[in-house]
Amino acid sequence: MTGFAMVPSRTALINVDLQRCFVEGSPLASPGGRAVVERVNRLARACRQAGVTVVHTRVSVNPDRSNAGVMTELMPGFIMDLVTEGSASAELHDTLEVDPADIILRKPRYGAFHGTDLEQILRSRGLDTVIITGIATNICCETTAREASQHDFRVFFVSDGTATMEMGGVPAEDLQRAACASLGQVFAQVVTLDDILGRIARTVPAAGQAAAAGIR
Repeated sequence: MTGFAMVPSRTALINVDLQRCFVEGSPLASPGGRAVVERVNRLARACRQAGVTVVHTRVSVNPDRSNAGVMTELMPGFIMDLVTEGSASAELHDTLEVDPADIILRKPRYGAFHGTDLEQILRSRGLDTVIITGIATNICCETTAREASQHDFRVFFVSDGTATMEMGGVPAEDLQRAACASLGQVFAQVVTLDDILGRIARTVPAAGQAAAAGIR
């Protein structure tokens, strides 16, 4: 698909649901969860240096399930418990680097735009482009990317900055490949971590390029 430019001042990094239950130690965890957090931390450092807004989302269900809608009919109870507000498993993973200037967004559904102020937050800052990372690739990340595209945001989807797990007998790598293929066809520009870091580095002065490439 035809590409578009990276303009840090008009871009937000949206780290989707890097919560304890999705990263490790639960039936919902992706095998590559810890590695994704490490890559996201590197990318987020570069984004902050370049002036990209950083957003961390958390899927969060009210204890009384009042904000869960039909998810209560489709999602097993133990999964609802893992993402219930107030549970330790629903908190952002301990190794995720969160800066005081970052935005933390609680969301009640798979996509980050439904039932939240995300679009208003982005528009109020003059942002028209998003970079998507997180877990799970083919559920919350893909849904958020599709929503963003349908709201006329330009979308960069980081293929190795997202991860998933086996579902319905389909291996994680197959689900990952299929999600990236469909998104890359019409919804997003699918990129690697090194690619997006390089694009960011090329937008900042030479003195800051090492930091913008995620190098400490």
